[in-house]
Amino acid sequence: MELIKTPKVENVRMLDRYNARKPSVGTLYLTATHLIFVDPDGKKETWILHMHIANVEKLPLTTSGSPLQIRCKTFLSVTFVVPRERDCQEVFVTLQQLSQPVHIEDLYCFHYTSSTEDIPKPAGWNFFDLQSEYQRMRVPNDQWSLTLLNKDYELCDTYPRYLYVPSTASTTLLMGSSRFRSKGRLPVLSYLHRNKAVICRCSQPLSGFSARCMEDEQLLNCILRTNPNSSYMYVVDTRPRINAMANRAAGKGYENENFYENIKFHFLGIDNIHVMRSSLSKLIETCELKAPSMGSFLSGIESSGWMRHIRSILETSWFIAQALEDGISVVVHCSDGWDRTAQVCSLASIFLDPYYRTIQGFQALIEKDWLAFGHKFSERCGHVAGDPKEVSPVFTQLVDCTWQLTQQFPTTFQFNERFLLTLHDHVQSCQFGTFIGNCEKDRVDLKLSERTFSLWGYMANHMNEYINPLYSTDANPDVLVPNISPQNIRFWRGMYCRFENGVHPREPLGDLLLATCDHSSSLEDHIRLLTKRINALKEQLADKGEKRRSFTSDALESTDVVLDNKYLYEKGCGEDTDNLTAIKLSHAATNGVVIPPVKPRSVELISVDQLAAELNSVALDWKTLRNIRECICSTPFDHFSRKYHCWKCGEVFCTRCIDKHTALPGHHSQRAVPVCKPCYREIRRSSSIESP
Repeated sequence: MELIKTPKVENVRMLDRYNARKPSVGTLYLTATHLIFVDPDGKKETWILHMHIANVEKLPLTTSGSPLQIRCKTFLSVTFVVPRERDCQEVFVTLQQLSQPVHIEDLYCFHYTSSTEDIPKPAGWNFFDLQSEYQRMRVPNDQWSLTLLNKDYELCDTYPRYLYVPSTASTTLLMGSSRFRSKGRLPVLSYLHRNKAVICRCSQPLSGFSARCMEDEQLLNCILRTNPNSSYMYVVDTRPRINAMANRAAGKGYENENFYENIKFHFLGIDNIHVMRSSLSKLIETCELKAPSMGSFLSGIESSGWMRHIRSILETSWFIAQALEDGISVVVHCSDGWDRTAQVCSLASIFLDPYYRTIQGFQALIEKDWLAFGHKFSERCGHVAGDPKEVSPVFTQLVDCTWQLTQQFPTTFQFNERFLLTLHDHVQSCQFGTFIGNCEKDRVDLKLSERTFSLWGYMANHMNEYINPLYSTDANPDVLVPNISPQNIRFWRGMYCRFENGVHPREPLGDLLLATCDHSSSLEDHIRLLTKRINALKEQLADKGEKRRSFTSDALESTDVVLDNKYLYEKGCGEDTDNLTAIKLSHAATNGVVIPPVKPRSVELISVDQLAAELNSVALDWKTLRNIRECICSTPFDHFSRKYHCWKCGEVFCTRCIDKHTALPGHHSQRAVPVCKPCYREIRRSSSIESP
């Protein structure tokens, strides 16, 4: 808080790119975690998390004030015009300091308290276990075994402590190979296919122009022998050939086929982090054109090279997946094996294994191939102040590639677009400790599982928002066969242009489908309870009828009363059977017959008030999402804002007004569902009255 010199600036204008003549006017607030712009007349709030800010720039002074442009890692770009240049300078300096902390322990995750989320801090940290994931792939086995050489991160400090290597590989081979590989990242198992073909990952060898390592050569031969289906294997270098050859001058390079037996070497041409950073920068510039024509927009997308890079990553991943499906093992590396290698290993696994297309499986894949194997999240995302040349959108590309596949295969992925966007944004936000640090050792040293919340715990609490309503396990093939021709690679407007108000439809199709599924689920749950109540009423009526018949038969058997048939006929003419029964019972009672009680069945009895409460607790009609521009609390809805239905009253609310979950009396399952605050208080009040 001591960094904030000017916590509040009034009469600030926020420029609208699509309506320059009508800017929003309001107050700019600077808090410890967010920059907040409030326009009371337009009922508009804009919240910018400090850790989402990529860069802040002061633009040249104008007659109306000092412009301040803010670009975010979530692709939000806003320009504020501050009346006084001095206030603008103070806000500028403060935002620079708050968005780029010097020390890692100053990050948001170490101070985040989860005030509105009922989530315990340990939740999510135990969702994934590396050994369990390998056990799912049936490892260890005869060919692959666990080595503990890295249990204290001494063999390779950027690898996980548990490594799976060929059973025939000795300690000498492993240590020798580690010394020969950049950063000590020796070849280890990443994925085992059902036909025993494998993906192994590593870094480039320190081969220079002629150096060789017998241990490394023997280790690759051990990997080859774990697969009985092929007499050779591929070594895939994901770099362009010229880049790998340039590294030879620095004593690094690539494997020489003359030294390694039975391997086929391939360069597959994914550019380095610097090219990718520049490409994304050009893409953003194209998306921020003031008045783009069709030609300028399309040429800008083309010249950025972004779509070409996405295609090259998918193409390399598909080459690896095809090799495994054909029974051929693959060893993959780039330079240090934590950027391009992580991309293609994880995408190839998605092609080959339906489990990784589920929410839990995709999270496990990220934990294994990105977190455990040391992708440098803090450096690539610029979490703390450091070398800007180390920042690169490597993980953004993984998310984009995955989205491309969800568009080609809309029924094969359990998660939707919102899942990918949430994941991408929280990798950058530092709100959770899951992606802090550059490797597993960093996270252990920082004790993140004890000191911070997990993103997986947060997402588990919002799981219904991330479900793809079109997902079908029946239509999910074992192997995805993508179409990666250039015309099938799409520009992801929902990621890079999502904050452009007025450009998007107001209700995304995915949200409409989710709302329909939720409403159907609520009604089906209500029907199950009503069916239960109707069956209970039937049983109660049957018990009464049985009791009455029992009374009648016992009474008639226990008395010698002589009935006058003529009298009964005349008396009962036009009367129903119940009246005749009543007459017989009356005769029996007159003669002092004792009628034994009938033992009732065990039927759940409910009061009329309880039944009425159950019927009134579930909304039969939900308000349509169309043309709802703001919440009841006056919070406006834009394209990216999720609209939530209260399952009790059926009204539409923003996320802040529907942060409560409780069980509804009218639901058979009694699972907690989203309700608005007034309905939550009403249900709690009713339950407290009934409980005594």
